[in-house]
Amino acid sequence: MENDAATLFCPNENCQAANPLTHKFCQRCSTSLPKIYLWAVVDDLSVGKPGESLADRYLIINQSLLLDTKPGFLPQPSELDNLQIVRTYLRLIPYRLHVPQVYGLLSWNDGSSHRDILLLEKPPLFTDDPTQQVRLGTELTTAWRDATSMRQLNWLWQLANLWQPLASEGVASSLLTPHLLRTEGSLVRLLELRFDSETAPGLPQLGEFWQQLLNDAKPAIQNFLSQISNSLIEGKINSAEQLIAALDGGLAELGRSQTPTIKIITKTDTGPSRQRNEDSCYPPSGTLVSKPPQPTALAIVCDGIGGHEGGNVASNLAIETIQQQVQQLTKVPYDHIDPSLLLNDLDLAVAAANDKISQRNDGENRQGRQRMGTTLVMALPVAHEMYITHVGDSRAYWITRQGCYQVTLDDDVASREVRLGYSIYREALQQSASGSLVQALGMGPSSSLHPTSARFMLDEDAVFLLTSDGFSDFDRVDEYWETEILPILTQEADLTSVVNRLVEIANTRNGHDNVTIALVHYQVQYWEPEITIKTVIPEASAMKTADFSLRGSSKTQIGKASQKTQIVPENKPGIIYRLPLTIIVPIILGVGAWAIVYSVRQGLININPFAGDPTPTRQPTSATTPAPRSLASLLAPGLVIKTTRELVLSKDKSFPPGTVFEVIKKKPKPQSVPEDFLVDLRVCPNQAPPPLVDTDNQLPSPPKDETVTLNSLQLKRSGATVLPENETNFCTSASSTVTPPIVPSPTQTNTR
Repeated sequence: MENDAATLFCPNENCQAANPLTHKFCQRCSTSLPKIYLWAVVDDLSVGKPGESLADRYLIINQSLLLDTKPGFLPQPSELDNLQIVRTYLRLIPYRLHVPQVYGLLSWNDGSSHRDILLLEKPPLFTDDPTQQVRLGTELTTAWRDATSMRQLNWLWQLANLWQPLASEGVASSLLTPHLLRTEGSLVRLLELRFDSETAPGLPQLGEFWQQLLNDAKPAIQNFLSQISNSLIEGKINSAEQLIAALDGGLAELGRSQTPTIKIITKTDTGPSRQRNEDSCYPPSGTLVSKPPQPTALAIVCDGIGGHEGGNVASNLAIETIQQQVQQLTKVPYDHIDPSLLLNDLDLAVAAANDKISQRNDGENRQGRQRMGTTLVMALPVAHEMYITHVGDSRAYWITRQGCYQVTLDDDVASREVRLGYSIYREALQQSASGSLVQALGMGPSSSLHPTSARFMLDEDAVFLLTSDGFSDFDRVDEYWETEILPILTQEADLTSVVNRLVEIANTRNGHDNVTIALVHYQVQYWEPEITIKTVIPEASAMKTADFSLRGSSKTQIGKASQKTQIVPENKPGIIYRLPLTIIVPIILGVGAWAIVYSVRQGLININPFAGDPTPTRQPTSATTPAPRSLASLLAPGLVIKTTRELVLSKDKSFPPGTVFEVIKKKPKPQSVPEDFLVDLRVCPNQAPPPLVDTDNQLPSPPKDETVTLNSLQLKRSGATVLPENETNFCTSASSTVTPPIVPSPTQTNTR
């Protein structure tokens, strides 16, 4: 219960007036008063009594739930050097839809001892309408009995998608602990993370946990869940990919009992301070599209980069190309679409747009900061799913009656620092060049581009907001979603009036940039099926598992095969959809497995540390195919390697997936065979290339230089791969230099 005597301080640095907790706007300057609730991670059950204050700032609501009464101030600086749990949260930021992120650390002295309290932001909460009191979301095991079969299977699908990334970080036990699993409508959210014991849990333990849900499962899925649980326990399902594919089949059957109606509207505006509109959108601005009767529903927002030199050209090229590509993809009946292939095809469509812009840049001899480019975010609803693809810092938000959730993660320096475990997000935002982009369409070949594509299961009415930073800057979405967008779901406002109002807010409250907004209203009619859905356990896949731990998405994906990004031929549907799935799947598995094994042995594949996807690299060709080389023969001094899995040296020393090392010296063990060796490695002090767009300030300081010694077994377990020379310039050494960042010119109006 909140303390009526407590006050909430205005976040406006020029005001900072004290306000009653019941106020939504500052009584002195009318600034919005955000209520930031936090979850305190402590060993015991409570940090104090309700109504008490910690550090003269954090009001105790109940148990471990706090309210920050000074939201305009940064939390105290955090020292992350010895806090492995903090870095674990940071590396899982692509999954923040389910995993809470670190708000800060609180040093607290209770009189008898001193301890650091980890504060997590946006815990799963509900607000009771009559009393306006907050409470924790219901435990999944409690909410389970009242959920529809579609939602029950949706919750399990989310847990299955979280298994791989949490297991790679050693916190899979969190998915087996009932009181940590909370629900917010259709979403499963974690209160906090729990480290695994010495014996890490496996999929059989997940099956045993799911068996406990059988009695309260809806009749349509009871037999399905029983077979899935038994298959996990017996080892017939031995990978997260298999599990997700099996659940996809069940959801597809249940989806036939769900009829969606989709409406889309867009609007773009130059804004009060710009001479030209560099943004573009699809459908064209002001157009309202409905499905049905239209066969396809697609929304795209692009924010051009390049000012008068071509930002609008780049954004329009991207819209035109992607719209044509996606129109071809959606001609295929849903029953014939493999979700993982569709995700890949969306990436290919983005690659096609990227190459068109890049070729235009090359044809006009544009170099460095003169190159035109664009950000991208698009939404494609397909049956009971929503597919979101993005590059850059244009964002997508998912709005339900329970809350507003940002489902994309900006491709900027601040987010990169968090993904690598270097900084808490709020602190990273204070660093120089924090908002500078690290990738955008048109800045280079598609082989170096890593779009993020993700999908979401929909079992309730929702609105997806796509927006350029003209509106999302300064947290305007968090400030206005409840008053301006939520009325769409309660049928108190229509799409046209809402999109006009949002553009008006962007121009009056921000006004520093062009603004483009797309609203996708997804409405659901669902009836509980009377039949029992079938269970199909797919064969174990021989394809390479994607590295989930650093994927730049706010939602998990199914692992995709390692394949080169190429331009999708225009106006031609992929031939993969013209064949029956019984033929397609064996072909894909066989060819994919052969291609991956061959590519790994030839040293053709490296792992991008930010997107997590296998990225092929060009290698010199010769008349004859070279024989596969051993790892020992590859590790010559001066070569740069990158890990694909966490590298654990000791209880207190580990390196996350994607760590880059430079080989210093290789040395055999005494009386060892050639493949049994030791190698001295230098940890590269700068783990990432510079941003595409930067300011005149310096980038954040890199971590300190250090060296380690590994044996061959540790090296193999890390999944280390050798990087080609053209991707090692950020591993600074005496013989190498760092490519300088691209600094925007005075004429480049769309700086970040």
